[in-house]
Amino acid sequence: MTVAILTAPGAAEQPLGLKFAKGRDGGTYIDAIAPGYSADKTGQFSVGDKVISTSAVFGTEIWPAAEYGRTMYTIRQRIGPLYMKMQRRFGNLDYAGEMSEKEIIRAERNSGVISDRVREIQRQNYQRKIEQKERRERELREGLQLYKSGNYEEAREKFESVLGSRPTTTEASVASYNVACCYSKLNQIQAGLSALEDALEEGYEDFKRIRTDPDLANLRATAEFDTLLKRFDESFINENAINAIKSLFGFNKK
Repeated sequence: MTVAILTAPGAAEQPLGLKFAKGRDGGTYIDAIAPGYSADKTGQFSVGDKVISTSAVFGTEIWPAAEYGRTMYTIRQRIGPLYMKMQRRFGNLDYAGEMSEKEIIRAERNSGVISDRVREIQRQNYQRKIEQKERRERELREGLQLYKSGNYEEAREKFESVLGSRPTTTEASVASYNVACCYSKLNQIQAGLSALEDALEEGYEDFKRIRTDPDLANLRATAEFDTLLKRFDESFINENAINAIKSLFGFNKK
């Protein structure tokens, strides 16, 4: 086990820089570590490590990381330093449910019937990917139904589960946007802005919708919202630049 104290998401000066994935056991695993961020700087985290427990949303209580959706909720919502107790797995990625290329080669070398063994591994990996995609699509539909019924917390857990199941970029952007809507409806602003930033980083580009969607009204009421969108909306930046040039040369004068 390893223990680390990190700054929680929402503290702009030190974001975690961790991307998590949902394991076959429903647990929360580190799927990627962004260079230069808090987690990377500690040197205590590796891809594949499992989250065992975290700080509660408030105070000094420690909560077990029993289920992916609730663990992600805690990490997003945490106010103040974030404590995470990890199970070191030294790069072991078997939580993902498929074998890496190196593992396939190793299995090939150790197999008596090489080609059949490799084909079987590839078939199993392909089947798992299909099953994961079907599960993501199902959870996305279920999340939308829950959202329409006003069950925002349960809907958020479904969307978070999609994000933890190795989604495509499009799936990740849509699920993150929906998570942001849930948090906005729940009036949990910092977590909502964090989820919206995730959506934008995954390529969500419907800026007109973001600026007008009533489900994001609580997020739009903050100064951080405009700052966030200006980082990603190139058309907004270009329009401002054009207006500045026009003003400089007097084109806007009547």
